[in-house]
Amino acid sequence: MATDYSKNAVERPEPFKAEVKGSIPTWLQGILLRNGPGIFSVGDTSYNHWFDGMAIMHSFAFKDGEMTHRSRFLRSDTYKANMEANRIIVSEMGTMAYPDPSKNFIVKAITFLNHTVPDFTDNGASNFMKYGNDYYATSETNYIRKIDPVTLETQDKVDYMKYLAVNLASSHPHYDKEGNAYNIGTSIAEKGKTKYILFKVPAVSEKDKGKNFPALKNVEVVCTVPCRSLLTPSYYHSFGMTDNYFIFIEQPFKLDIVKMATAYMRGVNWASCLKFCPEENTLIHLIDRKTGKEVETKFYTGAMVVYHHVNAFEDNGHVIFDVIAYNDNSLYDMFYLSKLRENSGFHDEGYSKPSYRRFAIPIHSDKGIAIGEDLVKLKYTTASAVKEKEGKLMVQAEVLLEGFELPRINYDFNSKRHRFVYGNCVEESALAKQIAKFDTETKEMVCWTEDNCWPSEPVFVPRPNGESEDDGVVLVSVINSNPGQPCFMLILDGRTFKEVARAYVNTELHKDVHGFFIPQGN
Repeated sequence: MATDYSKNAVERPEPFKAEVKGSIPTWLQGILLRNGPGIFSVGDTSYNHWFDGMAIMHSFAFKDGEMTHRSRFLRSDTYKANMEANRIIVSEMGTMAYPDPSKNFIVKAITFLNHTVPDFTDNGASNFMKYGNDYYATSETNYIRKIDPVTLETQDKVDYMKYLAVNLASSHPHYDKEGNAYNIGTSIAEKGKTKYILFKVPAVSEKDKGKNFPALKNVEVVCTVPCRSLLTPSYYHSFGMTDNYFIFIEQPFKLDIVKMATAYMRGVNWASCLKFCPEENTLIHLIDRKTGKEVETKFYTGAMVVYHHVNAFEDNGHVIFDVIAYNDNSLYDMFYLSKLRENSGFHDEGYSKPSYRRFAIPIHSDKGIAIGEDLVKLKYTTASAVKEKEGKLMVQAEVLLEGFELPRINYDFNSKRHRFVYGNCVEESALAKQIAKFDTETKEMVCWTEDNCWPSEPVFVPRPNGESEDDGVVLVSVINSNPGQPCFMLILDGRTFKEVARAYVNTELHKDVHGFFIPQGN
């Protein structure tokens, strides 16, 4: 039984108490938010791409061994405009929206201008993030939408451009123990320069407590990295962070700005302006968090496409970072709705399998080292960094695992050496039938799967004062396509990966993208 990925979701804003089988640990107190596309057609118009769908947010609230579920569409300006017009009138990355043929010339001219200098959507259907004390639904445009994490009501629209010159920003920030958030954005052709900006959104200070303005108001630029090609900045979805460094991968998967400006006129979508250049190397930037300066050495590796960083840490004069990497950019094409309908996403001929890769970068200078010598001196990885010439190192990853995506770790181990990673097994297609716990030391993997069940990205929640890295639970929302059976939230023991409980929600769940757990009292 396959699921229909283009079917419009139905929201259920009223809290519903789930029926629990097994027992939810009483220490699990808090809310798991999950986000993803939920509306794929409006009136007679439809989106072409799954990522374009209008956001539906799900909340799974855990308290005293019980779970309550609710869902709500994000009331973005995009949602309101489309619903009011009863057709899709706001363009998304994979779907260009054209005005109603009956509309007059003025409307058409304004629409055209809006697409030459794209005023992007505020349809935040990718993830949630926390800036200060506020939670936001986010995609990768300059707009984020504040939400109430309890009721899922949509609140203020916040434009990065008011505080920072970024047209695009990642939806995977990092957080430190003090509650500061770090993120990266792209500034397109500002004062004739295209650059990447790493920025910090500070935690709310004592003097600002209780004041009602976005934490972005206090944003600090940590560092700017010039783009290696002015009109074709690299696409990225996440970045890495250790105690002392940021890792930014400038990959040969690029956004062609000139093509984007003319896409509407040419009758093509913005996604067609993304190009992969397999003949080019990938440039790895290592940035000192304290000074905001780039490490002088240039680190290169072969062409690859990375969406998700797993984790990064420092060890014995090296920065080690783990990513999920592809050999090409075909993943995006897998999610065109026509493609998903065609083969339900399975056994896809063109599917490029992701691999879990570990890179090791020596921080110390390569002066006095012979050309051709490997500078990596760690016993536990075969990753290498070979000197090509003064100031230039070619790095090669160790492949730890094939066919693994949507990686999550115990975030308390972010920036530290981790051992366990939870994720989706995507051996044959981009759609997962099973989830797994992977041990990076023993290379062993334990899986959970059930017939006709489609699990989401797994989210690890550590037990308060837990005794080990994997002491906690893994939360997975599961689409159940067995006839007459409800969808459920699956709760697995983080150590054994055995089921401890499932909570039936008695409503349809949908394939989603990312989740965010908010512990109670946070």
